[in-house]
Amino acid sequence: MNRFAWAHARGIAEAAAAASTTVADAMAAPPGAGGDEMSIVKAGGIDLIDLLKENLLVPAKLVSLKDIPGLDGVVEEQGGGLRIGAMTTLATLADHSVLRRRCPVLADALRGSASAQIRNVATLGGNLLQRPRCWYFRAADYRCLRKGGGHCFALSGENQYHAIFDNGQCAIVHPSTAATVLVALGAAVELANAEGAQRQVLLEDFFVPPHRDVQRENDLKPHEILTAILLPQLPEGLRMAHVKQGERDSFDWPLADVAVAFDLDPEGSCKRAAIILGAAAPVPHRARTAEAALRGRRIDEDTARQAGRAALDGAMPLAKNAYKLPLFEVLVRRAILAAAARQ
Repeated sequence: MNRFAWAHARGIAEAAAAASTTVADAMAAPPGAGGDEMSIVKAGGIDLIDLLKENLLVPAKLVSLKDIPGLDGVVEEQGGGLRIGAMTTLATLADHSVLRRRCPVLADALRGSASAQIRNVATLGGNLLQRPRCWYFRAADYRCLRKGGGHCFALSGENQYHAIFDNGQCAIVHPSTAATVLVALGAAVELANAEGAQRQVLLEDFFVPPHRDVQRENDLKPHEILTAILLPQLPEGLRMAHVKQGERDSFDWPLADVAVAFDLDPEGSCKRAAIILGAAAPVPHRARTAEAALRGRRIDEDTARQAGRAALDGAMPLAKNAYKLPLFEVLVRRAILAAAARQ
């Protein structure tokens, strides 16, 4: 790890002004670029410290967000939605009474993320902005496409944990389980810049697939910080479920995870549905064909099975990850039936 300066920002505008570059831009820059002027903000720092230790990121300064008031906590807004401060830890959210009452599927997903020690430090904002776990991306010896190089080593290499959708250029999978659930719920993010201006972006649109930009996973800009995650008012009676599968029941990243949300008309047929696959693509993957398979249908074992098969539409597994096809098919079916069983 290289030496760096340390500073505490006292306000949002000060932090944004100090954020001269994003982590994605810093990692894709040619070696030596930025020099003594490169500064990056730090939230919980779980992912950031990993990148620093591996010398994948060499900033001149880290600017901590910890002391900025108003960046943590959960607030019930007047319109019925929830505002979650980006600096709120995963542990706080997993046990938060408001979140457990209003959106238990998100609280449960966060409780099952990482280890207890990491959940006590990691923030929701940092979780959404963490960089991919691909071992080629994480190894300093491989200058892959996402780090400004000319090749995705995973496409013909060790790709058993990699993407089965949208993997033609870069085969990473998005690492955030929280993102899978939040996209299914229609969440948005709030971002603020150094001039005090704010913008809100639907989380699904905030994530950037490789065909738009192969070097970044999101639309965070220099001199901008993520301040809050905004959950809309959820329809009365919305059925929600999240399921995941890993190699072992511990703090590993999942091999596959699925978030489902749908509501029913008075006759019991599905009015609209969201089916999002995590660990399947470079961004949380919306299974649109599976969603269409539910709309206008009563939710039963047969409908859920058809939607599970439809969720694989467009999948192009690599040499070592075809096992994800039956895995996702089963998880989608299970998630749909689990959501339907909840009142």
